[in-house]
This record gives sequence, C-alpha cells and structure tokens, in this order.
Amino acid sequence: MAYKKQDNYNPEVTEALAGMFGQIIHELGEDKNREGLSKTPERAAKAMQFLTQGYQQDATQILQSALFKEDYNEMVVVKDIEVYSLCEHHLLPFYGKAHVAYIPNGYVVGLSKIPRVIDVFARRLQVQERMTHEILHAIDDALKPHGVAIVIEAAHMCMMMRGVQKQNSTTTTSAFTGAFRNMETRNEFLSLITAKLK
Repeated sequence: MAYKKQDNYNPEVTEALAGMFGQIIHELGEDKNREGLSKTPERAAKAMQFLTQGYQQDATQILQSALFKEDYNEMVVVKDIEVYSLCEHHLLPFYGKAHVAYIPNGYVVGLSKIPRVIDVFARRLQVQERMTHEILHAIDDALKPHGVAIVIEAAHMCMMMRGVQKQNSTTTTSAFTGAFRNMETRNEFLSLITAKLK
C-alpha cells in the first residue's frame, strides 16, 4: 500500500472552533453559507489546530530521543531553518529563518531535531522575543552543551498588512549561553551564519 498522509484533529475542538469561525464570518458581513465559504469554518478550525500544535509537543522529549554520545566538541551550526508562527497580538503570521549553534559537551543531537524543536515553539501563539529564548533554553537544558546560540530573522504581517504597513521591515532577535557569551566564539557563529557556501 502506498504512503498516505493523515492529519488527525480533535472532532470536538474542530466543531467548537468551526462554530466560532462561522460566527466571525457572519459578523464581518459575509454569508457563511455561500458556496465559497460554506466549508471555510471547518477548514479554518483545522488550520488553527495545525498552526498551534506546539502546545501538545514536548521539546525536551524530542531532543532526548536522539542524543548520541560523541567526543566532538566544536561548534555545530544549523542555519536557514524556516520559521512560521502566529503573532499572539493579532493572530497574523510572522515568518523567516532561524540559525542555531551549540558546542557539544559529550553528546550530539540528531540534526533534524533542531528544526523540530523550533517548530514546537513556533507552532504556538507567540512573540519573536519569547520564542527565541524558549528555543535556546530547551536546547541548553536538554543537551547541557558548552553553549547555545540562536538568531531569528522574521517579517511580521502585523507590521506589513496593517498598522504601520512597512513592507520591507524585518525583526532580528538573538540569545546566547555559555561559550557564546565570549565575543570571539559569538563572532565565529555570526560569520558562519552569514557566509554563503560556494
């Protein structure tokens, strides 16, 4: 049998959210029963559950599921990781890239786990500043490395579509622990994430 992707949604939550989205559509002056909108409340309910699935995930468990004993103690950098999240102030998306590094202290983690941990925190109602620290501390607590560094660059639709309507603005946040508080180590990380491989 061929692979088939399945999405699982809580039927009670889907029904409740669909009712609320239907009411929002009605209050905005639209006919929620017209052809183009008749299934929108259910679609929106499922989309919102997908976009906030991070509340049901455990970042520590994800990281600890793929820890490998290794003597390697140089910097490990995973960069240009796509980030998609929802601003908790307006429920509008913000999106961009995250760059993460850590210096192992006896253990390395499976590389795919770093993006997964980012998704745990991105798939919640968020502010970029808090999300940056949550990712940093999850990696630091689970791996106990010599240091962790993270930089997130994102564009916020709440600034682009409404409010000040600035189309080209981006927000950069960063956080560092351990060895990355040393300027030389931090600069090495920053140069690696801005370098382009040939």
